[in-house]
Amino acid sequence: MTTVRFSERLRYRFDGVMARGTGALIALLGAVVLVFIALVAAVILIFGIAPKTEGNFGEAIWQNLLRAMDSGTMAGDTGWPFRVTMLVVTIFGIFVVASLIGIVSSGFDSQVEKLRKGRSRVLESDQTLILGWSSKVFPIISEIAIANESRRRPVIVVLAPEDKVEMEEAIRANVPDTGKTRIIVRSGDPMSLTDLELANPQGARSIIILAPEGSDDPDSAVIKTGLALTNNPRRKAEKYHIVGEIADPHNLEAATLVGRDEAHWVLASDLISRITVQSCRQSGLSVVYTELLDFDGDEIYFTTQPSLYGSTYFETQLAFATSSVMGIVRDGVVQINPSADTVYASGDQLIVIAEDDSVIELAEPGIPDPTVISDAVAPALTPESTLVLGYNPDLAVMLRELNEYVAPGSSVTVVAEVDAPEFADFSNMRLNYLRGDTNSRALLESLDVAGYQHVIVLAYEHLDAQRADAKTLVTLLHLRDIADKAGIDLNVVSEMLDDGNRELAEVTKADDFIVSDKLVSLLLSQVSENKQLTDVFDTLFSSEGSEIYLRPAELYLMPGAAADFYTVLEAARRRGETAIGYRIAAQARDSAQQYGVRVNPTKTDAVIFAPGDKVIVLAED
Repeated sequence: MTTVRFSERLRYRFDGVMARGTGALIALLGAVVLVFIALVAAVILIFGIAPKTEGNFGEAIWQNLLRAMDSGTMAGDTGWPFRVTMLVVTIFGIFVVASLIGIVSSGFDSQVEKLRKGRSRVLESDQTLILGWSSKVFPIISEIAIANESRRRPVIVVLAPEDKVEMEEAIRANVPDTGKTRIIVRSGDPMSLTDLELANPQGARSIIILAPEGSDDPDSAVIKTGLALTNNPRRKAEKYHIVGEIADPHNLEAATLVGRDEAHWVLASDLISRITVQSCRQSGLSVVYTELLDFDGDEIYFTTQPSLYGSTYFETQLAFATSSVMGIVRDGVVQINPSADTVYASGDQLIVIAEDDSVIELAEPGIPDPTVISDAVAPALTPESTLVLGYNPDLAVMLRELNEYVAPGSSVTVVAEVDAPEFADFSNMRLNYLRGDTNSRALLESLDVAGYQHVIVLAYEHLDAQRADAKTLVTLLHLRDIADKAGIDLNVVSEMLDDGNRELAEVTKADDFIVSDKLVSLLLSQVSENKQLTDVFDTLFSSEGSEIYLRPAELYLMPGAAADFYTVLEAARRRGETAIGYRIAAQARDSAQQYGVRVNPTKTDAVIFAPGDKVIVLAED
């Protein structure tokens, strides 16, 4: 066995003390000082070199300590033996003070760096907790900050593996106004049980899990984070309220097993595909969805009105002047646009659209005017032709969704810069696939775009957001020029990746812009604030059950007739629908007027519809 020398043991123990941090170093330095000045005091007394006025051993230690801390103390010393001894003490003190300053400075810098890294535990409660980092974090913070205006001391906590200072600067740059909401950022891995404790998930009101950007398998990170929450041995006994995004539908089953009844998972690809398909067939629909999903304006609430118990569903619609009833919750089951004679009973909740839950109040029931209600018949569904320009991984989902809406005999032509992927057969439409550059003017003119009822321009998601949106803008500019020269009005729906580019894209006069990240962020924000909305949005975004439609106004009111919205409600009732707003065609290109969309209008205000105007309704098909 190798002999361990005393010097090695001493160095080993010294390294152990050094590893204990600033406090241990200061304590060690203090012990060395005390030992040294005690030895010097003993030497002074033993050899009698101190002036007679210096006193006993305790006094000698005190004088030595003063000289070690302040070199000016020895200025009045007398006698060379005593002066030399005190000079040694003073020089020793200079080194000790310098070392102490260095240790304290190093320890302070270490603590500042620790704070900079965001490694301290959050002590807040009732906070919204965001786990992960992506471009969606900015609209989520913005929306939740608006929703928090009525809360006392609201807090949003962000935990992500990025640098704390960089995250804080990015949030300040992209969300300059968070109102009364305080933003707390911590740096750590949400999949780590240790790092997760920094954000205090046990005290969170709701938890949003974001998929990491640039990852080959973002769903695995989301699912593992959910697992770290729900299966944490230190988790709270009560259920969490978790909402997260899943990219691949095949991973939904695994995510459901992890989250059980504590989590709601948003299928981002399915959501965007459904909205894109629905919007391409109904101009203005994306604006309606945005209005319902964001917190700035009208959104969806749940209310109980005992005075209306025993009333029919249609009678509850007439009982509000500034809110729009869109459904009933009975025994936990959401019914959107139920039968008009469904009775609203005790224990039920009304699903309403309102500017805020504080303004949901009953009014004198309105009286519809049946003399101006139109009896026009909606035209039969006929085959449609759709042109899709561009490609992303969700194209197959989008085409499958489109097949659910179009009449048999319809066709769809896809033009993209990638080889043709494999698609399943479609029952209602024929697919044509062409490989080509969607920015090529010659190619676009050869397609005879005027012959298509609907045009969808997809973003190339394999490119970064700015490059992808730049290609989309070029395609839209060509389409607008082709339409202007041909004197036609194309129905164009475009997918954008960055909401900041939407204003630039408005010069192309496309009918709708689907900003995918923003819509997903809005949905995550809404569900995080109220998990009851899960079933509502599942119904609205599904091809089954009642959905949102924009239908010609002449189907509801006679042309040129003036009527209030109570009359529109009655006209929709006769068709088995629920009216929730309208769109003015003359304002369709005006962003300041919400592109002509009016969701939840004041029912007492008179309206006169012009040709091209639409009524926004909830209907089965």
